[in-house]
Amino acid sequence: MNLDALIRYYQELTPESLARFPEFYTEDAWFKDPFNEVRGIAAIQRIFIHMFERTVEPRFLVTEKLADESSAMLVWEFRYGKGQRIRGVSHLRFADDGRVACHRDYWDAAEELYMKLPVIGAVMRGLQRLLAA
Repeated sequence: MNLDALIRYYQELTPESLARFPEFYTEDAWFKDPFNEVRGIAAIQRIFIHMFERTVEPRFLVTEKLADESSAMLVWEFRYGKGQRIRGVSHLRFADDGRVACHRDYWDAAEELYMKLPVIGAVMRGLQRLLAA
């Protein structure tokens, strides 16, 4: 896998470039994030289509990478709207042909999303204060 090409693909992702997923992902690739767990390119593409439909000007910025021949960890920021961002990490495992076979995103939905909502956010911040050491 040319990891730099994959990172460039993520960072330049557009609704039109989603058709290029087969270049980077195996046909039966597995994907999981805090809200989804799917298998197959078509299912993964639907998640990204949904992202483009539901967010304003979404884009990824990869800020760090750690990799060996069979896997990689990418630290990223997902930016959208007016100054909104989610920070996370993707763990990628590669098939023998170098394409992504497993893609797991780790990010804190409570901190990155729920804490920013008016009512739920107030409850979450209260719980955070209560549980903090």
